[in-house]
Amino acid sequence: MRFPLALTTKIAGYIIGHKLRGTKKFATVLQLEPLHTCNLTCTGCGRIREYSTSLKDMMSLEDCLGAAEECNAPMISICGGEPLIYPHIEALVNGLLAQKRIVYICTNAMFMRKKMREWLAKELSEGQNGKRNEIERKIDILLGKGLLSEKDAAEIRKGPKDPVKPTIAPNKWMYWNVHLDGSERTHDLIVEREGVFRECILAIKMAKVLGYQVATNTTVYKETDMHEVEQMFDYLADLGVDGHTITPGYDYDAAKKDMIKRLNLRPENFFLTREMTIEKFRKIDDWMNRYIFFGTPIYFEFLAGKRDLTCSAWAIPTRNIRGWKGPCYLMTDGHYSSYAELLEKTEWERYGVVNGVARDSRCENCMVHCGYEPTATLGLQSQRGDTWKNIKFNFGSKPKTRSNGSEIAVFNGVSCGNGHLTGKNAQAASAQAS
Repeated sequence: MRFPLALTTKIAGYIIGHKLRGTKKFATVLQLEPLHTCNLTCTGCGRIREYSTSLKDMMSLEDCLGAAEECNAPMISICGGEPLIYPHIEALVNGLLAQKRIVYICTNAMFMRKKMREWLAKELSEGQNGKRNEIERKIDILLGKGLLSEKDAAEIRKGPKDPVKPTIAPNKWMYWNVHLDGSERTHDLIVEREGVFRECILAIKMAKVLGYQVATNTTVYKETDMHEVEQMFDYLADLGVDGHTITPGYDYDAAKKDMIKRLNLRPENFFLTREMTIEKFRKIDDWMNRYIFFGTPIYFEFLAGKRDLTCSAWAIPTRNIRGWKGPCYLMTDGHYSSYAELLEKTEWERYGVVNGVARDSRCENCMVHCGYEPTATLGLQSQRGDTWKNIKFNFGSKPKTRSNGSEIAVFNGVSCGNGHLTGKNAQAASAQAS
């Protein structure tokens, strides 16, 4: 199967249950943002700018777990900010798993190896002889692959610094979801720091040795080289990555304002219009047969311009430090005290694009998965053959790794310092060179 049977049947059963009960609007995925603090300043991300006055604030563990119970979505995407900075991240992950949720930790991976070392230390200290031997064997493998240093191994063998602190263990219901927007040079430019891509790859390799599930998420921009992204997916397939999310980047307000003020960039030179998105995703049919994409063929047909969909942002709500964010993950017209209030008070008919006409000018170029994937998943604009198409896609065989990946191709050089080449740093570099 393309996806684990238990995961597929869990989500399908949840959706069918709501359909049978006649529920008009319900959550399929909760975007949970326990904090907006981040250790990176990615070009194209407006989160830490939009909430710049509350970066020190964070949701309590109780509020996080309560939000999941409130909307009762089967899948929780823990995002932010960088969620691994959240001091209760281990308890949050374990609490959500105890609620029988599917958990995605959306991370830039800079602290991912640290969290896995903490798990190794606890497992080694608490395990019986057989378990300890297995952990020692994995430590040796990690040392041999350069994924641990001798110093790291020594610290692990000392045991956990806080024996009562929970850790993030491998689990069939949990995925590390690593942000990767291209190969080395491109990704490091977008996250505005050299060395991040290499750390992402080290973390992915370590996770697969230890038995974690790993996914990646990629945003496509105007300057994205789709052949480069294809090379990246080939390489990630060789590493055993379990799946990918891919979505077009569009010019939402918070990102535009930051781009103009901080980087001296013109948003129209960075973000995609609808026409550009369709051009970028023209090969998605081929990619669907080669890579494990999380999503539906209906949504991918939409990205390729083969059909039209309307937005169903209510199905992937966002809960953050200020409440339930409306109307969607990328646009903010208010925050509400409950998911029910978000559903009731948001004038959903004011948003989205219908028959090619944007109801709100801010929606004009948006084709992102958090708005349109639910429409496809829930069959809200189904056509003849869609049901069979989805069944065939979800229950079909997993694409086979073809060993096409190349480290030479993806490790293609570093950026020219902190910042995006098309911004202020590029002008300074150009002036210096001349």
